[in-house]
Amino acid sequence: MLNRRCLLAALSLSAVCFFAVTASAKPFNQKEFQAAQAAGKPILIDVKAPWCPVCKAQAPILSRLKSDPKFKAMVSFDIDFDSQKDLLKTFNVQKQSTLIVFKGKQEAGRSTGDTNPGSIAALLDKSI
Repeated sequence: MLNRRCLLAALSLSAVCFFAVTASAKPFNQKEFQAAQAAGKPILIDVKAPWCPVCKAQAPILSRLKSDPKFKAMVSFDIDFDSQKDLLKTFNVQKQSTLIVFKGKQEAGRSTGDTNPGSIAALLDKSI
């Protein structure tokens, strides 16, 4: 009985942590995106789907990296792969789990399906 309780508690805690990470994400907003570009800020576009296991694996990596003081000025936006098809065309995205970084108005890099913390950090570095 104790093992079952511990397992349920752990599952509940992990669900809360997952939703806390995803709930803090900012949905894409064209005006805010353009303002960040005009200000020359580093920008991250995270194209994800709620059913995507790679996206779920990327979430804690991105959360850790965004908390790094080096990326303090980074503005990040989420695009839902299933419901925001117009933005997929705008950013020329073919698959979920795509990360795109901008340095001001210029796209500085992109990756799809990457779950390696080192290479994701290197991608974010291109925006600063």
